[in-house]
Amino acid sequence: MNEMKDLSPACIWKNFHALTQVPRPSGHLEKVQQFLLDFAKEAGVEAVKDSGGNIIMRKPATPGMENRKAVVLQAHMDMVPQKSPESAHNFETDPIETYIEDGWVHAKGTTLGADDGLGVAAIMAVMEAKDLKHGPVEGLITRDEETGMFGANDLPTDVLHGDILMNLDSETWGKFVIGSAGGIDINSELGYQEVENDQEAALKVTLKGLRGGHSGLEINEGRANANKQMVRFVRKAVAEHGARLATWHGGNMRNAIPFKAEVVIALPQNEVEPVKKLVADFKAALEDEFKTIEKGIEFFTEETGKPATLVPVEIQDNLIDAIYACHDGVVRQIPVYPEVVETSSNLAIIDIENGKAAFKILARSSREDMKEYIVETITSCLDMTGMKTVTSGSYGGWDPNPDSEILHLLKKIYKEQNGTEGIVQVDHAGLECSIILGKYPGMDVVSLGPTIRSPHTTTERCEIATVEPFWNLLKQALEKIPAK
Repeated sequence: MNEMKDLSPACIWKNFHALTQVPRPSGHLEKVQQFLLDFAKEAGVEAVKDSGGNIIMRKPATPGMENRKAVVLQAHMDMVPQKSPESAHNFETDPIETYIEDGWVHAKGTTLGADDGLGVAAIMAVMEAKDLKHGPVEGLITRDEETGMFGANDLPTDVLHGDILMNLDSETWGKFVIGSAGGIDINSELGYQEVENDQEAALKVTLKGLRGGHSGLEINEGRANANKQMVRFVRKAVAEHGARLATWHGGNMRNAIPFKAEVVIALPQNEVEPVKKLVADFKAALEDEFKTIEKGIEFFTEETGKPATLVPVEIQDNLIDAIYACHDGVVRQIPVYPEVVETSSNLAIIDIENGKAAFKILARSSREDMKEYIVETITSCLDMTGMKTVTSGSYGGWDPNPDSEILHLLKKIYKEQNGTEGIVQVDHAGLECSIILGKYPGMDVVSLGPTIRSPHTTTERCEIATVEPFWNLLKQALEKIPAK
């Protein structure tokens, strides 16, 4: 079996396959919004696009189930658009190409979009099914979750009627998430007057091939951040070889650990070969430092045309200091859940060129006071360089409720179906549940999903064997939802 749409359960995989044919990168969702509205019309269920750009589907209870608590099934329609350097894929026009290998569904050179396309596919399967028993069901498919949870933030407070919210955006089968971290975007900028380049030669230096990954789920794995590793080389090239910084571009998604950074430096002609050796030495050092974590490190130089202008020396040195000093990674674990990260930050994007330096950082914490702490830590660091720092897109954490009625029902059914106990956990990744709960505070909430690995990277994949039991659990849970 080589085609994803032929996998079982067909109702999930055919819908996910259909989604892969519709471009849906964050910020470009018109096509998938229309696709979902057209799907609902064909399935014979009510659907609307709300004022926040979310799609809401509504399916009435099956006969005899009208007295059950109403359920909202929730997922997000957008996907992270990451691709390999050699890929010519255009996320705004091209379908995702998939393949099956060793029990997993992968994409060819791009993100797969299983985060959260499989959640959307499950909602579609429920909406079109003629053989399911269920009470009233709503499908909430939010827009632009990956870039700032904009759809959830813009969700009106009078469009949902559910008592229970099942978020379908968790990524380990058998684990039920009952809490998640809040987050905030930290954006820092500095304008500068470029100076004329008086150096003799120039090199483009590239660090790539790092694993990258999800800045919530995988921030604790010690993966290399391309920006934080590149600065080690740049500082030494400046201090010991007279190099000057012309441009810096590292990272491209606020919620992904940057897997690539590239700089252009100008330098004296007689320092070209020593700097090339410095790059080779750094590559060897990184391979040793990250030998159990990073397997495909590429660190190399290319001779390039001489840039006309450079970053002024004082600004250059201040920016290098800021990148070096800016916190990145885990701050601490949750004291009562010591296996879960509480607070972290990700130095996600650095762009320095054309008289402007811009940093984008996503900080996360399950405590508001610690979120404030990490914001102040980073702001204090960057302010010392003269950068102007602002925050945006703040959302709170989701406080866990271990006594949740829907959680206990899902755990009971899971054990009956699979013979093992489900695991209850709190995630460091941000979920939309906290925002939706803020607008609909009476809801009982849990998050679940099949197993997905390496979301936000080109190695994103979904474990085929987990999708059918996920669907079986969802079907029986809808049938067993308690009466109001």
